[in-house]
Amino acid sequence: MQTQQILVSGLVQGVGFRWSTSKLAHQLGITGTVQNLANGQVAIVASASATLLSQFTDQLQHGLSPWIQVTDLTITNLPVKHFSDFRIIN
Repeated sequence: MQTQQILVSGLVQGVGFRWSTSKLAHQLGITGTVQNLANGQVAIVASASATLLSQFTDQLQHGLSPWIQVTDLTITNLPVKHFSDFRIIN
């Protein structure tokens, strides 16, 4: 089990990115949170196995929606956090 903070830049606000991220996380069995930041980025904290997190970040970058344009993804390892589910934070 690992926990990562994933900061996503690009056209990721107002295009369904948080909803799509939440749907993907539920499909993969990943727990954590996703929220918009005031600077236009989206912050994700995700907990799962290294393999699932790798699949998650790959799909975030390349396959969520034609309206979403990810230009940068920064991943930081965090101490393991246990979440009960994956939630969108408003």
